[in-house]
Amino acid sequence: MTQQGVRWTTDQVLALAPDASSRKAGSRLGVAGPWSETGSSTEGAVWGLCKGSGSKPYQTIVDTGGTGPAYKCSCPSRKFPCKHALGLLLLWAADDAHVPPEQTPPEWTEQWLESRKKRTQPRPPNPEAATTSTTATNHEAAQRRAERRAQRITAGATELEQRLTDLLRGGLAQAEQAGYGLWEETAARMVDAQAPGLAARVRELGTIPASGPGWPMRLLEECALLHLLTQAWQNRATLPEDLATTVRTRIGLPATPITTPLRDHWLILSQYDTADGHLTTRRIWLHGERTNRTALLLSFGAAGRAPSLALPTGLTLDADIAPHPGAGVLRADLGTHHTPPAPTTTRPEGKRIAQALTAYGQALTTDPWLESWPMTLTNVIPIRTEDGHVWQLMDATDKTALPVPTRTPSPPDLWRLMALSGGAPLTVFGECGHKGFTPLSAWTHQSPEVISLH
Repeated sequence: MTQQGVRWTTDQVLALAPDASSRKAGSRLGVAGPWSETGSSTEGAVWGLCKGSGSKPYQTIVDTGGTGPAYKCSCPSRKFPCKHALGLLLLWAADDAHVPPEQTPPEWTEQWLESRKKRTQPRPPNPEAATTSTTATNHEAAQRRAERRAQRITAGATELEQRLTDLLRGGLAQAEQAGYGLWEETAARMVDAQAPGLAARVRELGTIPASGPGWPMRLLEECALLHLLTQAWQNRATLPEDLATTVRTRIGLPATPITTPLRDHWLILSQYDTADGHLTTRRIWLHGERTNRTALLLSFGAAGRAPSLALPTGLTLDADIAPHPGAGVLRADLGTHHTPPAPTTTRPEGKRIAQALTAYGQALTTDPWLESWPMTLTNVIPIRTEDGHVWQLMDATDKTALPVPTRTPSPPDLWRLMALSGGAPLTVFGECGHKGFTPLSAWTHQSPEVISLH
């Protein structure tokens, strides 16, 4: 980041990589050899020419300021950022010698920056806006569509209730015998009913019988939560408005963000991706310095593409967000960036393990379908059990501990967390849920830099 000479660290750059192969390829290009005509501007642009296999070098530009980061490269890669953009950022993060600051962008860079600026500027109001009668007609049509969709969802929820009843009457053993096909058919019926939230939960049911010992209890628990959701939908008119909004969101209906923007200096605590084969979901956790509020930004990429939104972990962003409505809902949409991301020494106040569990329990009272809740744990030490199979975060004072779910994060990241601790207490941000605590980032009193664990 070039605001007042501020630059990203290597970890912050690598955290933007869409996958491990891009991270490795970008690291190989993070040296001066293949680069020429590099430079950066005070507005946050970084550019350079990278020698490739063709006769012409690749023109690579990264806009790290304003509404950035954004990337442009003449290479044929469909990944964002590509390996050339990552290599350029790594070279720029190293020092000023190879990417001089306060330079005038070349013409090919200036053209892209200008076109990007025009695209991101808000459009002026249309002087020939729709009349009041047209607006009213559109509103009535939208209401009719919403009513028809609600009727289809209600029919789907009723059918799902019947299928759950049949399953419990016949015994859970039939779920193991029937295999995944039974649930996939039911999920397809929920998609037809325009209830994607129900469809996703039904697909999760299908994976439980093959999940190992204790699966009947886990299946029964998930069936109970699904039953609770269908009943809440059918009785939504009697629920408090916040809870009814949460139910609509869990069913899969889109939520309209609150129009009043919430401005703060948002510390970027974590960024990580999950994929289901068709869609990549990027989760970015923010923490407001003034509001002490935690917010979740979601960005999506389809057909193997990386999500477009990417923010450097550990920096702070002066920006507006638009929170989504609902009881205990943390999701928000990112609005205007007032300044580029910059370093900060402010960190969220951590909680002890007992306090974290209490906070998670309170969150469940407002949203029983929560998988996890964001939490910052303080004074904890990463350890392994004597058999070496289970990772834990142990409170250094009272020796209570939370298990770390297997496979998430990966073992190398857990060893990195242990190396950062060195046997001493540290502060860890992550997600606390019924499976344990998933670490996402960490820092120590001696080294306050936020280290990403994904």
